[in-house]
Amino acid sequence: MRVIIKKDYKEISQEASRIIKNLVNKKSDTTLGLATGSTPLELYKELVRLNKDKEISFCNVKTFNLDEYYGINSSHPQSYRYYMKTNLFDHIDINQNNTFIPKGDLNVKEVAQYCQLYEKTIIEAGGIDLQILGIGGDGHIAFNEPGSSFKSRTRLVALDKQTIQDNSRFFTDIKEVPRFAISMGIGTILEAKEILFLATGKNKAEIVAKALEGPITSIVPASILQLHPKITILIDHQAASCLKRYSHYQFIQEAEQEIGTPLF
Repeated sequence: MRVIIKKDYKEISQEASRIIKNLVNKKSDTTLGLATGSTPLELYKELVRLNKDKEISFCNVKTFNLDEYYGINSSHPQSYRYYMKTNLFDHIDINQNNTFIPKGDLNVKEVAQYCQLYEKTIIEAGGIDLQILGIGGDGHIAFNEPGSSFKSRTRLVALDKQTIQDNSRFFTDIKEVPRFAISMGIGTILEAKEILFLATGKNKAEIVAKALEGPITSIVPASILQLHPKITILIDHQAASCLKRYSHYQFIQEAEQEIGTPLF
């Protein structure tokens, strides 16, 4: 596990975009796993800028999103398809036929078969090369809420009360927030060849510490990321403020600069 502590949100986003740029420029047909929410917004702005400056091309890139609200269609302004189009896809040179986001407007009888197809499509794409992740206030990754199986696959899930409350800021009324979602499973996420985990702000400090330094438990789903062989944690000073090994992570960052290579 590689922990990088940056000054602020902007520096986190710039470093994340640099990592993605280096990967895509090395492997033009990279398959990216994408996240939504507030945390990756500045990262997507950076990727748009890099694309416009011709420092990166997404022509051959495929993307798979982690999740989608269940019960809304892709044109809904709070759907994750709409989010991805307005914040990234419509502004870069990607073939939007190569962008995959779970469908949220399926009949409930169609869901199980559709989720199996989503998993199959990821496999057919060669698997996810780099998965971007954020973390929810209750420790969820994607919409894998506390108690989710570490071997879970893409499926229909019920959202936790805290998640509904947290996401209500995107809606005019909490009653409008969907109660269900289709989400990649933790087992699916762990199969990504590399993971890029982003968190920022004091409000994430306690859950980040539990995820990175606490016991591995399904009550904090993100804690399973401790077992991934190649994960980069990008956090700002505030999000890192509860880490017991804060000084150790800074020491390793200095060591990386000295020898010129990442240390996982």
